[in-house]
Amino acid sequence: MSDSVPPSERRGSHDARVRRHAPSRRELKVADITVVESGVLKRAVAAAALGNAMEWFDFGVYSYLATTIASVFFPKSEGGLALIATLGAFTAAFLVRPLGGMFFGPLGDRIGRKRVLSLTMILMAIGTLSIGLIPSFATIGIVSPILLLAARLVQGFSTGGEYGGATTFIAEYSPDKRRGFMGSWLEFGTLAGYVLGAGLVTILNAAMPPDTLLSWGWRIPFLVAGPLGVIGLYMRLKLEETPAFQKQQEQASERESAKTPMLRLFAENWRALLVYVGLVLVFNVCDYMLLTYMPTYLTDTFGRSPTHGLLLIIVVMILMMCVITFGGRLSDLFGRKPVLMGGCIGFLVLSWPALKLVQSDNVWLSFAGLLLLGLVLVTFTSTMPSTLPALFPTVIRYGALSIAFNVSVSVFGGTTPLATQALVQWGENAKWAFADDIPAFYLMAAAVIGMIAVWRTKETANMPLRGSLPSVGSDEEARQYVAEYRDPESDVAQTAWAKRYAVSGRHDRKHPKK
Repeated sequence: MSDSVPPSERRGSHDARVRRHAPSRRELKVADITVVESGVLKRAVAAAALGNAMEWFDFGVYSYLATTIASVFFPKSEGGLALIATLGAFTAAFLVRPLGGMFFGPLGDRIGRKRVLSLTMILMAIGTLSIGLIPSFATIGIVSPILLLAARLVQGFSTGGEYGGATTFIAEYSPDKRRGFMGSWLEFGTLAGYVLGAGLVTILNAAMPPDTLLSWGWRIPFLVAGPLGVIGLYMRLKLEETPAFQKQQEQASERESAKTPMLRLFAENWRALLVYVGLVLVFNVCDYMLLTYMPTYLTDTFGRSPTHGLLLIIVVMILMMCVITFGGRLSDLFGRKPVLMGGCIGFLVLSWPALKLVQSDNVWLSFAGLLLLGLVLVTFTSTMPSTLPALFPTVIRYGALSIAFNVSVSVFGGTTPLATQALVQWGENAKWAFADDIPAFYLMAAAVIGMIAVWRTKETANMPLRGSLPSVGSDEEARQYVAEYRDPESDVAQTAWAKRYAVSGRHDRKHPKK
């Protein structure tokens, strides 16, 4: 914390170096502004992103090792049913995610983001590590697949509280003008985790004989989760609670306490919930279509090698990682809505041409089609982590994000590969000329829904979160913000937030129209 701020204006933990002050009435002061130092912000982002990376590391490892896991945990005599059972355990984790969201989300709004995110990190690490330690079916019989299912349920349950908490954590720590850029690192972690998991399995497949991989080699990626979990837990425990949550706890009134967060969520925020579901729908349909379904589509529909599509997707994800933070910066410069609307229009216009490229026998054209879809997807992955938390006030933010996100993922995202493949099969059986193009039509339909949701979304770039006063990255920025606020002709003073604060004497819980 800078020495230029008088001690009388400082509050909060010296270790966290984050100032949190009770707001004044009518006149905004420097002491009202939350200042988060760069070092604290970077540690908060890294701690949150690592959990997301762990989630998708497991996702990639389990997907790539599905055939091997089927041989280990289910009787070989079952043939194809063993793989179905293995994928069933994989799907079970998605089905239990809403329950995790309903449990961890409201809990995070009551006891704090840090505590709950530390708990979800522990459970995620335990679930993934346990899979690597479970004896095979040949050793303990039917107990083996039962333990596998239990581990997957623990993973899914903990994941239900991870994404909503991670987005909340980063958003509440980030300065208003950098929230898009900082939030984009969360999805950078998602891609990094998937690439790490897929890459590790690919290396093991290349370096080990099939018998060795089946005997013990497959366990290595799951055992890696143990050290990753310890590192992530340490990073999260070293941080303090978010400034927004601490301020909300300090200002909690009897009126707010008398109304349960769940009732408040549906009574006062149902419009925001509908917008949220629409945004999550287009985000997850496009995400799962590209990163999960496309390799299967190329294999089952066009007879490509199983590794063909997977390797192309890995390269696409690496390139997405290279540009994802630029998308976050764009949303800070031009607003969340223009970037998201550009993504929706992109999928509406480019999905069919891109899919025709993907269908090409030329590997470079196929890669170009996948890359085109990946670059359009970046508009969502880079911007959603800063857009979604801004829809809800601090008092219910964690719960709202966790519940609505996981329900939407289970209903729309997780079902995308299955629904698309079923439609493609139906089209082929019906001799429909455009059966192979159904994935593009699916993306286009999601894009239309996304355009409606984005149109109904309020612009929140460079504005305080609902229920919070401004957040900046330095004392100089705090003084400049107050100076602009006091100048009636400045952009800050002309915002609806500033006008509402000046009239009411406080930051209203209702989000202002810009």
